[in-house]
Amino acid sequence: MIPHRPDTDALPTQYRFPCDNCGGDYRYDPGADQLVCDFCGNTREIERASAPHAINELDFRSAINDLLPAQEIEETRTVNCPNCGAVFEFDAATHAAECPFCATPVVTDTGPNRHIKPRALLPFALEERAARQAMTDWLGGLWFAPGGLQEYARKGRKMQGIYVPYWTFDADTKSRYRGERGTVYYENRTVMRDGKRQTQRVAKIRWRAVTGRVARFFDDVLVLGSTSLPKRYTDALEPWDLAALEPYRPEYLAGFRAEAYTVDLDTGFDEARAHMDRVIARDVKFDIGGDRQRIHDIDTAISDVTFKHILLPVWLAAYKYRGKTYRFVVNGRTGRVQGERPWSAIKITIAVILGALLAAGLGYLYAQAQ
Repeated sequence: MIPHRPDTDALPTQYRFPCDNCGGDYRYDPGADQLVCDFCGNTREIERASAPHAINELDFRSAINDLLPAQEIEETRTVNCPNCGAVFEFDAATHAAECPFCATPVVTDTGPNRHIKPRALLPFALEERAARQAMTDWLGGLWFAPGGLQEYARKGRKMQGIYVPYWTFDADTKSRYRGERGTVYYENRTVMRDGKRQTQRVAKIRWRAVTGRVARFFDDVLVLGSTSLPKRYTDALEPWDLAALEPYRPEYLAGFRAEAYTVDLDTGFDEARAHMDRVIARDVKFDIGGDRQRIHDIDTAISDVTFKHILLPVWLAAYKYRGKTYRFVVNGRTGRVQGERPWSAIKITIAVILGALLAAGLGYLYAQAQ
């Protein structure tokens, strides 16, 4: 595995894209799918490979045994947030800022971070303005959300574009199983009810032992490589259009930040394997057939395990409102929104009082009608 440790023998990778016209920095423009200079408006196309979607996988076992080629490893300058634990990149000119995940002030003193290079990414397709609108619309649709938070978010700072790390895993599996197939049949049973004999139809299950084999190839099992955001938020941003993955090019990161993975490759594979096991169990039940199924044992042989480190685009806002941090995330491709569910105690109290008054009024009308 590639540990997260500084390496003083190598300098971290730094990328700058100076404008050909004025020398300012280009940034990636999601709307135009090109680099643009905010100082003079100059643009530049992103050079793409002749086969843009030929993204090769890496061998999982080689990575676990630290046998990956040197060109698959890079170092970037990162900072670790002391509050939420996020590890994210900073450019060389930045010395202090707020954590984009929890709005905690941090100082950039972590140094280089050595890690497996990203193989691919999904470029941002949604501009910040559209992401902010999606977030405010989402907040506006929440019952009992504090109006002050909605207004604060609407007038607050711009959202930050973050490339969030993920692992994808491919594997070929062959499984043998033992279980039982249940067939439902019915028997008539006579019972006494209210002093009378009645016949009931009772369902029974006849079980028969079965064995068999199933096979499945898993392609791009997706596992979050970060712990800085609650997994329920990032899971709710799915689905991701992984078929549109582009080979990694640093130009796509111009003007954005990238979070370093904090979930190691082997830990990520454990999660992927758990997902595979659930799918295999479903396949086994389907193969057993019948009306009911029991699984006693599944023995799975897994081979040809490969992986990719990829980056997926997320617009992120972290707001401190009345002493509490609220975080909202927006899928940078589809605009799907998730975040903390804010509650307004005042709105809830008013709703309870109105509900009580309504119930009392209905009760009075009912009593008058009687």
